[in-house]
Amino acid sequence: MAAPEWNWFIEYSSPYQAHMHAVKKYIYMGETAYQKVEIVDTFTFGRCLILDGKIQSSEFDEYIYHEALVHPAVAVHPAPRSVLVMGGGEGAVLRELLKYPFIEKIVMVDIDREVVELCKKYLPSWHQDSFSDERVKIEFRDARRYLESSSEKFDIIISDITEPVDSGPSYLLFTREFYRVLKSRLEEEGVFSLQAGSLSMALLDVHPPIRNTLQECFETVRSYHAFIPSFDTTWGFVAVSLKNDPAVLEPALVDERLSYARGDFRFYDGETHRCAFSLPRNVRQAFEKDKRIIEDAKPLTVY
Repeated sequence: MAAPEWNWFIEYSSPYQAHMHAVKKYIYMGETAYQKVEIVDTFTFGRCLILDGKIQSSEFDEYIYHEALVHPAVAVHPAPRSVLVMGGGEGAVLRELLKYPFIEKIVMVDIDREVVELCKKYLPSWHQDSFSDERVKIEFRDARRYLESSSEKFDIIISDITEPVDSGPSYLLFTREFYRVLKSRLEEEGVFSLQAGSLSMALLDVHPPIRNTLQECFETVRSYHAFIPSFDTTWGFVAVSLKNDPAVLEPALVDERLSYARGDFRFYDGETHRCAFSLPRNVRQAFEKDKRIIEDAKPLTVY
């Protein structure tokens, strides 16, 4: 039997490894001032947002990524009122944060207005009109310059930015110098969470140096993970806390804090939290061997 004649999107994770997606329909293709943008409908994962050749989220499983990124930070903070979101163009981070009535203010800083406008138009199930909520303020600026020029502090900062692709818009948002600035913008019990690359042993080149660099600036730095089917890998996140350790939160306490939210959770709860912060031994051993620190003069870039 002959192979079907589909168009294929191929996402390269290294020069030697790739993940293929059969494309049903091309919705948008173009370039902004900062990055290449593709929005496509795939047979397996539904609609996908692709930036600089890498899938950022898919209709099928974006809830896993966004719940994993947002809710551990909210669960570990005793009383969050203000949140800064760096990136988050799809609006799904806003959607998850807005479930909590006690969060009073969210500032979203994204450098690429065009991507946000495209997401508003083509990804309605992601944002669910979160951009227009009265608690949300959007700044179309570079996140680093925003933090360097502001004295405002936040209970939670969430980084939902692209991977540090060479010449891309985000590679200087992973350095020791930047994390020191970010720390100064957290309130006393502040929490910082970020996506931090694959935890697959074959692709473990991004997460360890990000983790190491954060440990240069913060005392409590905890890696955690979730498998994202459209990424075809176990994805790594990091939760940083100035006071409370997210890795020791009891499932019952997580569930209690989630009970104040409006809306349901399809992925995250107390049991998921406990599992997410338990890392396999081979990953922990790999962390011990990698000593790289990311600096402005020595930035990390990915393939």
